[in-house]
Amino acid sequence: MEFILTLLLILLSTKLAGHLSVALGQPSVLGKLIVGIVLGPAVLGWIQNGEFIHYMSEIGVLLLMFIAGLETDLDQLRRNWKSSFAVAVGGIILPLFGGMGIAELFGFSYSHALFLGAVLSATSVSISAQVLKDMNKLNSREGSTILGAAVVDDILVVILLAVLMSFFGAGESVSLGLLIGKKLLFFAVIILAGWLIVPRLLKWLSSLKVTEPTVTVALVICFAFSWFAEWTGMAGIIGSFAAGLAVSQTAFRQKVEHKVEPVAYAVFVPVFFVSIGLNVSFEGVGGQIGFVLILSAAAVLTKLLGGGVGARLTGFDTRSSLAIGSGMISRGEVALIIAATGLQSGLLLPEYFTSVIIVVIATTLLTPPMLKYVFRERVGAD
Repeated sequence: MEFILTLLLILLSTKLAGHLSVALGQPSVLGKLIVGIVLGPAVLGWIQNGEFIHYMSEIGVLLLMFIAGLETDLDQLRRNWKSSFAVAVGGIILPLFGGMGIAELFGFSYSHALFLGAVLSATSVSISAQVLKDMNKLNSREGSTILGAAVVDDILVVILLAVLMSFFGAGESVSLGLLIGKKLLFFAVIILAGWLIVPRLLKWLSSLKVTEPTVTVALVICFAFSWFAEWTGMAGIIGSFAAGLAVSQTAFRQKVEHKVEPVAYAVFVPVFFVSIGLNVSFEGVGGQIGFVLILSAAAVLTKLLGGGVGARLTGFDTRSSLAIGSGMISRGEVALIIAATGLQSGLLLPEYFTSVIIVVIATTLLTPPMLKYVFRERVGAD
């Protein structure tokens, strides 16, 4: 029953920390992220990042992005596609070269420097989506641009990663044509499925004489889209976000959102927030403090400026551009996965792995207060 005690600790501590965070004028998600560091190996060591945490947090982040998709205005997303593309490109180019420059400054080889730049180029907006939701900004022009940019960023970074592994990785070479083909397949299938299959599936199966058939079918769609996204080389969160968009276009949107949200935020999403902090460990970092501080500063500034300039060039004012740049800063679970892949393929030096993970976590922790500061609005508690 150890996992029950672990779950008890997570649920109670995240709610208390979230409340305290709001009382101090910060987004509730910031307190929940810090709880993971405090309860995890870095401080108290009460919770370890095992299989139970891994699976619960995977479900949590998928549900989080599914709900974000449900609440997103698809028309707003379409209107801002040019801005989203510009933000994504700017948010990749600047971190890529910034990371490479810092890596070469610390004596990395060319291939290792390229990979470090690729890690900094990644973006995970799951945390940003939660903050935007808390501030009621998910459907704003800025929010839609951030969400759209995250999709483009995921595609470009995965292609960049595949190129690096093909040329420099220790594993098998990756076919770039096959990779791009899978991406095109992903979008073709989810657009067709969202248009033709999802509405019919919900309509047919919602009449089943069982408990909550509509919500179950919606979750099946969410997990199916997520699995397909992973299979085609995309992040699973992009698939669940697309599933949420598809369901939002049906008559079942409100019912699904009303039923899924309590389950997600009561159990699974808190575990995801805590799991981010559990990756922090300060062992062996003593001699790399300078590297961590410089790389953290570069990780924040390059995304802020890269995404912000992309937004500014496509018609946003300075304040909105800063908000969009801030929303792209979090590297989250996407960069954690890329770093682990780099470690396995030999593209990330083992002695720098922990330092890179700390930088990724630092960007994730900084995103909520930065978004709150830029929008300057009071964030409500959960």
